Amino acid sequence: MKLAHLPLRVATGAYILNSGLSKQNLEGQAAEGVHGMAAGAMPALQKVPPDQFARLLSTGEIALGAALLIPFVPSALVGAALVGFSVGLVQLYLKTPGMRQSGSLRPTQEGIGLAKDVWLLGAGMTLVLDGWPKRARLQLPES
Repeated sequence: MKLAHLPLRVATGAYILNSGLSKQNLEGQAAEGVHGMAAGAMPALQKVPPDQFARLLSTGEIALGAALLIPFVPSALVGAALVGFSVGLVQLYLKTPGMRQSGSLRPTQEGIGLAKDVWLLGAGMTLVLDGWPKRARLQLPES
């Protein structure tokens, strides 16, 4: 891991790890609420029972957060996992009614909490692109 990746990985890793730990004991209405929102954006998730979905989400967030915090996990690999996770969050923002202003990508007051997760997509892409082998990188001209 590059030293320059440390602040980004610690900030995102701690945030996601905490989120996963806070979901470890979701049951009943809390699990149904999280599941309902996710299933509304991604209909295939309707087949997963709410309690099982909450456990899977918690476990996935804990694993991703820990991987970001463990320095020997390659940045490109953990960045790709972060991109996959954040694409789901962005999809949730885009597909959940009431999160965006009509005809716009701008969030409503209710959507700010989800809209901010776009920073995770940017962080993941940064780790992927910076961790890419130098011979495979596109070189942009410097200005």
